[in-house]
Amino acid sequence: MSSNLSMQTVELDLATAEQTEKLAAQIATTVSAPFFIALQGDLGTGKTTFTRGFLHALGHAGKVKSPTYTILETYSLAQYSVNHFDLYRLADPEELELIGAHEVFSGQNVNLVEWPEQGEGWLPDMDMWINFEYKNEGRHVTVQALSQQAQTTLKSIQ
Repeated sequence: MSSNLSMQTVELDLATAEQTEKLAAQIATTVSAPFFIALQGDLGTGKTTFTRGFLHALGHAGKVKSPTYTILETYSLAQYSVNHFDLYRLADPEELELIGAHEVFSGQNVNLVEWPEQGEGWLPDMDMWINFEYKNEGRHVTVQALSQQAQTTLKSIQ
């Protein structure tokens, strides 16, 4: 992250899962690899729903499930591969080394990382940080741009 880059933030209230998927689609169609998105929030707040919308916007037609037990699901798409990490069950961040995450991270991929705090110290710098919180029946989402590419993306969704 460059020293003159100031963090930009957008806060949104999303009433439905469809709105979460629409946000994801807006982001998906503006990013290019390599790109890292942290997805943080309690269980059931919309992280996997976001990932589904992201992947469907890029042409993935199949199911999208959270890789809670496998830690990583990779989707090979026309533009690039999307790696969907779920670090919820990670006992130690060093487990990322055991599954070869550094090779995955060094490629020309887009990486969506659920529960990024579980991989602290082993994850590369994120371009975008998205926090999901319950708000009434919907969700409150905070999107932070941490790189120049992410700032450009954020401007497109405001």
